[in-house]
Amino acid sequence: MNFIENADRDMAVMNVAHALTSDLRKCLLQHEFASFAVPGGTTPGPIFDAMSSVEIDWHRVHVMLTDERWVPETHARSNAALVKSRLLTGHAAQAKFISYYRDGMSAAEAAPEVSAELADRVPISLLLLGMGEDMHTASLFPNAPGLEAAMARNAPLICAMAPDSQPEARVTLSAQALDGAMDKHLVIFGDEKRAAFERAMTLPALDAPIGAVIKGGTVHWAA
Repeated sequence: MNFIENADRDMAVMNVAHALTSDLRKCLLQHEFASFAVPGGTTPGPIFDAMSSVEIDWHRVHVMLTDERWVPETHARSNAALVKSRLLTGHAAQAKFISYYRDGMSAAEAAPEVSAELADRVPISLLLLGMGEDMHTASLFPNAPGLEAAMARNAPLICAMAPDSQPEARVTLSAQALDGAMDKHLVIFGDEKRAAFERAMTLPALDAPIGAVIKGGTVHWAA
C-alpha cells in the first residue's frame, strides 16, 4: 500500500484528479472500456470537478457508484445526483452512468438486478473510495446488519444494507467487488481520519471494513 501525504487539500485534489485520469487513460489503451467506481459524500466533489474538465475518451468510461442511498435521484441525499452534477459534466458528460435506484423496488429487491447489470463490468478498472471516522467505506459500516454477508468471499456484486446509524436503506458494492479493483485510491482528510485509518489497519475486517478493501491501493491524505 502506498501512503501519500499532500501539502494541503487543494494539492490533494489536483494530485488525485491527475492520478485518476492517468489511470483511466492507461486502462483505455488496453481495453475497450473502463469501469470507474466512485463514492458519494462531500470529499470527492472537487476531485470530480477537476476530472470533468480533462479530455480523455470519456464515452468509453462506465461510471458506477461504490454505494447508493435508496432514494430517487431527485432526493438531496442521492449519490447519483452528486455524481451527475459534479463529474458527468464538461468533457465527462460523455461517460456512461450506471444507475442503481429502481423506482418501486426496495434495495433488497433490486440488488440482484443491479448485480446482473454490473457483471460484465468487473473487475472494476478504477476505484475511488472515501472513509468515515468510524472506518466504514462505501456502505460497509462496522458490525452493521448484513455486513458479514457483504464481506464474504462469495458475496454478490451488490448487497443491500440497512445500517442502524443511517436514515435510509442502501446498496453497496461488496467487499469482494471493491477489493478486486485493478487500481484503488482512498482519499482522507484531517488528523482524525488519518488516525482512524491507521487504527483500521490493526483491526478485524468486521470492525474496520476499509482494511479489507484497500490492500495494494494508494491512500491520499491531507490535513
